[in-house]
Amino acid sequence: MPFGEDQAAELLARARAAVDPALRTAVESMPESMARVAAYHFGWREADGTPAGADAGKAIRPALVLAAAQACADRGTPAAEVAGSVTRAAAAVELVHNFTLLHDDVIDRDQTRRHRLTAWRVFGSTEAILAGDAMHSLALRTLAEDTHPMAGEALRRLAHCVVELCDGQQADCAFEQRSTVSLPECLTMAEAKTGALLGAACAIGALYGGAGEQGAAAMDAFGREIGLAFQLIDDLIGIWGDPAVTGKPVGADLLVRKKSLPVVAALGSGTAAGDELAEIYALDRPLTADEVRRATAAVERAGGRAWAQGASCEHMAAAIDHLSVAVREPSAADDLLALAELVTRRNR
Repeated sequence: MPFGEDQAAELLARARAAVDPALRTAVESMPESMARVAAYHFGWREADGTPAGADAGKAIRPALVLAAAQACADRGTPAAEVAGSVTRAAAAVELVHNFTLLHDDVIDRDQTRRHRLTAWRVFGSTEAILAGDAMHSLALRTLAEDTHPMAGEALRRLAHCVVELCDGQQADCAFEQRSTVSLPECLTMAEAKTGALLGAACAIGALYGGAGEQGAAAMDAFGREIGLAFQLIDDLIGIWGDPAVTGKPVGADLLVRKKSLPVVAALGSGTAAGDELAEIYALDRPLTADEVRRATAAVERAGGRAWAQGASCEHMAAAIDHLSVAVREPSAADDLLALAELVTRRNR
């Protein structure tokens, strides 16, 4: 039976409430020049420093940390005690996620995020990059100062994850300069760029909850699989998402000729529609609105959309298999399953 949206929304709200104080404390410890960029990025402040009520993000990653810790904790341990023990780790994961967002927006030259101008558009590329660098260091410091016995292992995992994230981002950028990219290459890149941090979030939560190395490894695999499902849905939204919901223009990924998973599947389909898409992508000038519409239709006719939707379901099924290894008591996995389903139901 599918989990209700209310359950997932409650989990995200609890995660945001739990980690926000730690995030704000970390940001306030930054030099003022970088703190103002970070506060704007998180949606707490306007560019001039006045309070803002902007969307601070969905908090999926900290929610996974909290849910994984609870799923692996002894059944008699109060939920508040589990959450309290893992809050700093969840905040560290969210800091890493937002450091990558700041950098990605600069790299991709994205104009908007969460219905506002991106930080680099407001403060400049240099300021956004430096604020992201500081967030990365704050994430590691947050774990280094944590007294939980698993903090050292969490720090090691998170540092390793950042290297993998950077490798995935480098591959993603390199693909834009290549005329052909294979689907296996694209999936490997997506696992590094998106799956690695979701896997680390789940594994860190499991370790704080008392899981052994085998349980943490299974939880990492669970997170990586939902990360791939997440990326597939994200790529579909990047083409067919509603601008009123996403805050980005129609066909945003096609406008920049991004070789997302549905696009790569379409380009390698051997169909006339795939050939038409390749011709549009080969144009040496900005695409017109009509060409973006044609490219969108070509991805669908070539099977890219259907393939991505089917692959997302397959990765979700694989994730559930890994979760059954990590969490022996099915009812203990309810929150993780609700969050996993949220990934494939989201529209932004």
